[in-house]
Amino acid sequence: MAASKNSRNSPRFKGLALSVLPVVLCALVCGAVMACAAWYFQHTGATLYYGDAEAHLDIARRIIDSRTPGWNQIGTTWLPLPHLLMIPFVRHDDLWQSGLAGAIPSAILMALAGVFLFAAMRRIFQSWIPATVATAAYLLNPNTLYLGSIPMSEPYFFAAFFALLYFTVRFGETKGLGALVGAGIAASAASLTRYEGWFLIPFAAVFVVVRGKGYTRRVAGLIVFGILAMTGPVLWLAHNRYYFGDALYFYRGPWSAQAIQGNVGYPGRGDWHLAIRYFLEAGRLLAGWPALLIAAAGAIAAVATLFRRAFWPVLLAILLPLFYIWSIHSSSTPIFVPTLWPSSATSPSFYNTRYAMAFLPLVAIGAAAIARFGKIPALAALLLVFAPLALHPSQHSITYQESDVNSRARRQWTTEAANWLRTVKNPDDTYFASFGDMTGVFRSLGIPLRETLTGDNDWAYNAARANPRLFLHTGWAVVTGGDEIQTALLRIGFAGPRYELMHRVTVKGEPVLEIYRRAPDPLPVTDDENSVP
Repeated sequence: MAASKNSRNSPRFKGLALSVLPVVLCALVCGAVMACAAWYFQHTGATLYYGDAEAHLDIARRIIDSRTPGWNQIGTTWLPLPHLLMIPFVRHDDLWQSGLAGAIPSAILMALAGVFLFAAMRRIFQSWIPATVATAAYLLNPNTLYLGSIPMSEPYFFAAFFALLYFTVRFGETKGLGALVGAGIAASAASLTRYEGWFLIPFAAVFVVVRGKGYTRRVAGLIVFGILAMTGPVLWLAHNRYYFGDALYFYRGPWSAQAIQGNVGYPGRGDWHLAIRYFLEAGRLLAGWPALLIAAAGAIAAVATLFRRAFWPVLLAILLPLFYIWSIHSSSTPIFVPTLWPSSATSPSFYNTRYAMAFLPLVAIGAAAIARFGKIPALAALLLVFAPLALHPSQHSITYQESDVNSRARRQWTTEAANWLRTVKNPDDTYFASFGDMTGVFRSLGIPLRETLTGDNDWAYNAARANPRLFLHTGWAVVTGGDEIQTALLRIGFAGPRYELMHRVTVKGEPVLEIYRRAPDPLPVTDDENSVP
């Protein structure tokens, strides 16, 4: 007992407690901030405005609730980690139906991103003040708060990204195996969340080699990091090869960005100048010019004064905007903003504006670099970062605007369809339907996805389309005009069950939604009825 008491009073124990305490406080504050943000957006009904948010939530649910549940419900284009981490939450019907099953893990991961950012900045700048300024600049941006409160992949990626930053910075100082393993796991997690995580791996590997100690240990460190970091990409390539017959199916399959965009041109495709211009404009709308200037000035100041400690963090942060500019130019990834063509006063254009979140790590590092010169520069940096956001909050909440504007028509027809079905559905009803936006109708009604038959059910769906007389047994069909389900119903004709149109939902800007009910099978005709008296 005495030995234990003495150990608690030892300088080493006190030093450890003092070093951990700020991180614990940061975790509590970040958690509270994201909990409040998630509650606010849930309360306003904006949790599932993004169509992608609805899809991420429902993919996670389909893994455990489907006619054909299991790993194959992960799909191909979107990376799997966010969906896997949602599974413990989507198991609960109420959480899935409300969208909280996706909001809760997002809020947790965005708070964790703030903690890793704080820990990394504290280690780089040797002070809690720059770390606090950096965390505030990142976490309190309205776009961070929104995307961290809904079922999107950004919270998962930034948690992994800042973990990679922290562990690589720590490895650069300590050369320790624990930091190396942490960096490898973080890189793998990032690569299983968003494809920019793949882009970061070779740069992190070079850092491990350059900052390692001794030839043998550098090679060993590269091997350890490489095996861990490449686990994610290798698993995803293997998944696509096994389930779809092509390791690059996610890149060139029918749901890839290339297939969706096709040969349609957009600003920045094949034009570096326009690619940079559109991405910078998205960054300006997301963070404001003062924040971007602080990012540039602070990064230069950090590298100039702390080259050995700051060069790698600045480079890692710069890689994210470079990746997106390259994607706009060469990878069929457009960005549309309301201030540039093809936007108009009557129809503002929003598309992929959330990609400008890539600027925020650099803004955080730049603000921290300025804050290291004292409390007054720290306050000035925060003022410049948040003044535009406070003066024009609606203008700079660009991700919320995008989700709101682009989902209005979808939300209207989804709500109307759900309200009509609510008046006629029975507990044992089953549905033939499309996946994607249509699933929002069933989620809002609390209808288990195992009661639906969609294209994601693979063999069961294909069998129903190929031979409806034998394999199509659903009581209802919910389709959008021109989709493959409606085509299948029209093609059935006299060869299978007959479905009668019961309700139609028409909303400007969206395909017509039609709800069909299966008609009773005709009674068999007997010989007596056909006989002539």
